[in-house]
Order: sequence, then structure tokens, then C-alpha cells
Amino acid sequence: MTEIAAPASGASETQATPLPGGVTEPFGSATGTPSSGVIPSGRETGSPDIAHYERLVAARLGVSAGLFAALRVRHLPAAIHSFRVALLCSAWAKWRGMTEQERNELEVAALLHDVGLIGLPDQILLKPGPLTPEDIPYVDRARLMSVEILRHVTDNQNILQIVGNVPAWYDATRAGYSLWGRAIPEAARMIAVAEAFDAMTTDHLYRPAMSVERAFAELYHGAGRQFDPDLVEEFVRFYQGGLDAAKEDVVRRWLTDLDAESVNHLWRWVSPTQTILPPEMETVFQHRLLQNMRDGVIFVDTQELILQWNPGAERLSGIMAEAVRSRKWSPTILGLRSERGEPLTEQDCPVLTALRCGTQVLRRLSMQGRNQEKVPVDLHAVPVVLQDGTILGAVAILHDASPEINLEQRLEYFRERVTRDPLTDLANRAEFDRMLPLFVEQYQRRGIPFSLIICDLDRFKQVNDTYGHQAGDDALRTLAGVLRRYSRSGDLVARYGGEEFVMLCAACDIATATRRAEEMREALTRTPIPRLNGRVVTASFGVTEVQPGDTPETILRRADRALLMAKANGRNMVVQLGVGNNGDSAPVTPKRWWWPPASAETVVEETLISPFPLPLAMEKLHGFIADHQARIRKIQGNRLEMEIEVKNPLRSRRRSDRPVCFDMVVVMSEDKPATEEKPARSRFGIKIAPKSSRERRRREIAARLEELLASFRSYLAISEAQPHHKYSIWARLRDLFQKSLSWPMGRPWLC
Repeated sequence: MTEIAAPASGASETQATPLPGGVTEPFGSATGTPSSGVIPSGRETGSPDIAHYERLVAARLGVSAGLFAALRVRHLPAAIHSFRVALLCSAWAKWRGMTEQERNELEVAALLHDVGLIGLPDQILLKPGPLTPEDIPYVDRARLMSVEILRHVTDNQNILQIVGNVPAWYDATRAGYSLWGRAIPEAARMIAVAEAFDAMTTDHLYRPAMSVERAFAELYHGAGRQFDPDLVEEFVRFYQGGLDAAKEDVVRRWLTDLDAESVNHLWRWVSPTQTILPPEMETVFQHRLLQNMRDGVIFVDTQELILQWNPGAERLSGIMAEAVRSRKWSPTILGLRSERGEPLTEQDCPVLTALRCGTQVLRRLSMQGRNQEKVPVDLHAVPVVLQDGTILGAVAILHDASPEINLEQRLEYFRERVTRDPLTDLANRAEFDRMLPLFVEQYQRRGIPFSLIICDLDRFKQVNDTYGHQAGDDALRTLAGVLRRYSRSGDLVARYGGEEFVMLCAACDIATATRRAEEMREALTRTPIPRLNGRVVTASFGVTEVQPGDTPETILRRADRALLMAKANGRNMVVQLGVGNNGDSAPVTPKRWWWPPASAETVVEETLISPFPLPLAMEKLHGFIADHQARIRKIQGNRLEMEIEVKNPLRSRRRSDRPVCFDMVVVMSEDKPATEEKPARSRFGIKIAPKSSRERRRREIAARLEELLASFRSYLAISEAQPHHKYSIWARLRDLFQKSLSWPMGRPWLC
């Protein structure tokens, strides 16, 4: 059974030479192979490697690389987005078996399809929020600018047609485009799918990145309307096949296989330019300091553009650095308010005051925190001034002045006092077992998400047998050191048992956790161990995020399944499972003191629609059954009957609390669309009822029922629900009573 998994974007097997005992040579031993560590994934940390991007783009575009440089200087995030889309499309083209000419035209169009954004006004291009209907005409005009710019440097009509029709919708519902359906160039339809997927899996100021599975569900939802349905299904299969070797092949093709003549024959205007790379902004010591400070630190230049946004600022605001870097600073980004609680204006903003007047400003303000709550902060704005009086920018330091102890502070307090694993000095399994329910409780009550990473050293027994147990202990300490180095304030790193380690990532979505796991995997492969004769060990990682209806047991089993998939697929990789909560909080059932709770005899019957095709939805159902340890009672055709025990996900308040057992019936079928242009979806008819009813447990049974239903919807990424029947005897009496209040006088109460 295989679920959608995000393949590791780390080093391919050509970069490491296997050696006895399950260890490999550190990176650098292979020759001539570009490192995948410089291939962007959409969620990079720190400053992007501009020099490497420019080198690859120059190799692909030749004399017209200056167009991409212009986009990079105007808006770096848009340029990096186009670069990622081009890599993805090129790898996809090879997987499809497209001709060399088709692949060349696709790569060039993907790199330059957004070059017209250089003509977009600043208030739209640097806008911190989503676009409004008033902004759309300007964006459409920028798309036309892309074609107009390219028209002056190439006479290749295929490239112009591709770039001009990337925004066109498959069903012709988007105005301004004459082509629709398969009349749209195939390369344009491919770019539309790839850039939508990249945009959804990348952090933005107004929303965090989606998980891979959630992005797949959105693509299926738009298939037949915005996207080519066949290409959507093909893209999902291509992505599931893994991108490591594919992206490395694209980099190798651009750097070594392409020659100047084949690259430049597309262009008829030649004007070589030199790229001026920005100087290094930080020393190694400054970088380490910024990365490990609990206070938020923000750099703003004289153009009021954000240059730096450290992890402390991410923790306070919940906004990722990549979403705001190179954007114009505004107090509305953090939702800053004055001492009186009024929104802070630009004229009263301490950061802008420091920029304009060159004086330090220290004020007690409030900002909008991670969960939209009001957080008091001390904001210290310091101007950066040279000896001659020239102002280079300003530094804003945000200190959390909240008097209450939040989850991260409590976790930091416990980390210093809990029982430690004596070998690695990490938390032990008992502490992890104590803290995991606490994380789930915080999610259930306050909607604070978290992710779970579980990892395991590859072929650890062979390391012990070949090099001895002391070398094995060093391997465990090395992995523990890597995990500790990449953990953040509020995280919990623990040794789960043997060579298995776990990390609870507080306030972290699945896409960010997958990126962090990939960074840890790569760091481990670059860390030689002296007792292994300078060789390195590798590890496999499984990643998941809490989602509605989860219990500590289900999230741990889902992460363990992801780890087993990484082991089965060749080891030394990262696999993610689950769609995450996508910003959704755990459902909270309103309490009404004036009416009794639902009866234990409540039965839920619904028809649920999943955007996934039936074979893929079946894999999701298998994951639901495995993680909940459901007992299959009967399978007849497309009908499945099973028993599921649901425990209280919160910490038990009474020793008498026991799991609630439910009977669940699932009837599966394929939901065929009205037209052949849309892909088939999956339809699930479900019925859930408690096996037994006890009057004193009615409230608990109703709560567990809602959690089980929410969990089923999360696993299948349900997009539509059609309730059939959800009434108990109390509910029917209540409805009858409410209807009777509206009857006119004299009408009998019972008909």
C-alpha cells in the first residue's frame, strides 16, 4: 500500500558511494555531479544562492539571460518561482518523452513566462496580501507584457504562443483568451499545472504553504475547469515517481549538455550583460546569532524593503521569512497597534521614523500573533548609519513582553528538567509520551498545529557489527547532534528507542517540517564520523502533521508508516503522509446548558466526495484503517464493515475513561463527471454508530463520533458532504418542540 509521498530532494545515489556497514562517503567524493542542495524546493532557508541560479539560467538562456536578471532584480520571489517551475517542467518533459525541441521551448517559456511582472506597479507586486478583483486587470496586463518583451528578442512563434496562453483556462471561462481545451499549446497547459502546484506548496505572507497531498487535491478540484484533467493525473504520477534524479538530470543538462549555438539560435537580439551579485550581508557569527535569538529581528533598507526576517520573527508572527523577504515594510504586516490599541500608521511607525530621522525609537506596542491573538511587544528600532552620516537602513528588534507562559515557554521549561537519555542527552521516550498528548490537547483546544518527524539510522546493525558498538554510539550521538542543531525553541527532540528518534515541531505545518527533515538528512550525510574512518551514516525520515480527528496514537502511527515507506523505497530519504490541517482548527462543539447532550444512539449517515480517483482514494482509506487499527468484519464487493475504538485525544481526566467502540460501514463507488473533460472522483457512503449506549456516557460518545468523522474526512481530503441522517431521539423531540412554538393558537400539537 502506497500513499502520496513527497520524495526527498536531497542527494541522489550518484553522489555517495555505498560502503560496507551501511555507511557512505561524505559529499564531495563524487566528481562532476552538481549538488542537489542548491536546487530550490520552494521552502528554502536563509538567502538563496543567487550565483548558482544565475549560472544555470545563463547556461539555459544564453544571451537573453539578462531578461531573467531583470526579473530577479525587480522581484526576487517571482524569479525563483519561475526557476523552480522551469526545473519541474523540464523533468516532467523528459518523463513524458517529449522531443528535444519541445523540451527546449518548454524550458525557455517556463523561465520567462512571468518576465512581464517587471512592469507591475509596486503596490501590487509588493502587496503583502492576496490580490483583489481590482488588481487582476494589472496582472493580466503584465502577462501581455511578457509576450511583448519576448517578441523583441525572438521570432519563435511556439514560445510566444506558450507564454501567451499560460493563463488560459481549460474550459474557456477566463475572459481574454481565444484558445481553450486541447487547442491551448500543450506546454502552456503543463506550465499552468506546474506553477499552480509550486505556488500552493510555497509560503506566502497571507497563507502558509500547503502540503503536497492538499495541493494534489486542489489540482484535482480544478481539473477540467482550470487545468487539463489528463495532465493533472499525469503530473501526480510523475511527482510520486520521485524528483531527485530528475532534477539532477536537468541541472546536468543545462550545465554540460547544452552548447552556446543550440541555446542562442532561439534569439535574434544579442547584448551580453554582466550580473552584479549582492555582497554578503552577514558574517557567520552574525548569522548564527540571528538564527538562535528568541527575539524577532527585521532588517529594512532605505527603500523600505525587508532584507532579513529571522526565526524569532517567524515564531512571534507565524509568517515565514520567504513570504516577506524583498517586500515593502508596513506596520500592517505585523498588525502593529499603539499603546491605546489603535492601528499604527506609517507616520507613527518606529521603523520608518528611524529610517527618516536616524534616531532610535523604543516603544511598547502590540502585534497580531500566530493565532490572531494580541501579543504585547517591545519594539526597538535602530538606524544603521555610516560614519559620514549616510543611513543604510534600520534594524527592528521585537521582544515578547507577554506575561503569560505560552506553550513554547512551558516546553522550554520542561526540556531543562525532564529525564534525559544518558547517551544522547536528549529527552527520553517517557517525556515524549507525556508531551505528545499535550501537543494534541493544544491543537484540540486552541487550534495550534504541530508536526511530527520520526527518523531511523539506516542499517545500524551493520554499523555495530562492522565497526563496533562504540562507533555505533558515535553514530547515534551524531544524529542526535544534527537533530538538536536543527530544532527550534518550542520543539521537543527525543530518543524514542534504539536508533529511532522523534521531533515534535511546535506551530509547524507539514511542508515546513518536510523541508526541515530534508535539511537534517542532508546535514547528516555531510558529517563524517572519525570511528567510521571518516565515513558517514544515513537516515530515513517520516513526516506528518496533526489533522482534525487525530489522537496521539493515529499521528504516531501515520509518521511511522511514512518512515517504513522511506525504508522500503531505498532509505536515505524523506517521506511525508497526511494532508495536514491546512489552517483548519479542530472542531469545537458548542455547549448548551438548556438542552441535554446527544444520545448515545446517534447515527451519522453521510455521502462524502473525495477529489482523488478511486484507486488513490482507496490507498488513503487503507491508511485510515491502519492508523486507527480498525478491525475489518466483512468485505462484500464495494461495501466494507469494520469496528473502530476511539480514545479521548485529550489528557484523561478520570481513570474510568475508556475508549468508545463504533461500527462503521463504508460503501465505495466512482463518481463519474458529467463530461469527459473532468477526472473521475470518489464517492463514499458512510454510516457510523456506537456499538452500545450508556446514558451516562452520551456526551463522550457524541464527542468521539465527531472526532472519528473529522478524521475520516481529513484522510480522504473530502471536498463535499451530503448528510443523510444525524438525529437522535432527543434531536427529534427538540425539532418537534421548536416547530410547535411557531404553530398558531388552536392548532393541535400533534398531527
